[in-house]
Amino acid sequence: MTTTGSASNPGTTFQEIQASGEFRELRKRLRGFVFPMSAAFLIWYLLYVLLAAYAPEFMSIKLLGNINVGLVIGLLQFVSTFLITTVYVRYANKHLDPGAERLRRQLEGGEEDE
Repeated sequence: MTTTGSASNPGTTFQEIQASGEFRELRKRLRGFVFPMSAAFLIWYLLYVLLAAYAPEFMSIKLLGNINVGLVIGLLQFVSTFLITTVYVRYANKHLDPGAERLRRQLEGGEEDE
């Protein structure tokens, strides 16, 4: 088994890229964004569920007509989902995609950085 990548052994090329510092940095950036954002969203969602279960009188406070606190917080769950998606796309476009593209070119064509 050879340790250098070639067209006849693409698995080795993938292993070399996976072991590279650029790949590790890319994975670190992804995890640095995804884990905290996921934790924040799960806490936000859990807060909504706990309020609905244990503070129904708070959730039923009317704000405007038949619109109450529970409805507003529930709708904010959707807003926060779209906001997180938008923020992630911008983050990925700026911090993840360029490095991933370079690694993809290396993996597919054996090219080095341009």
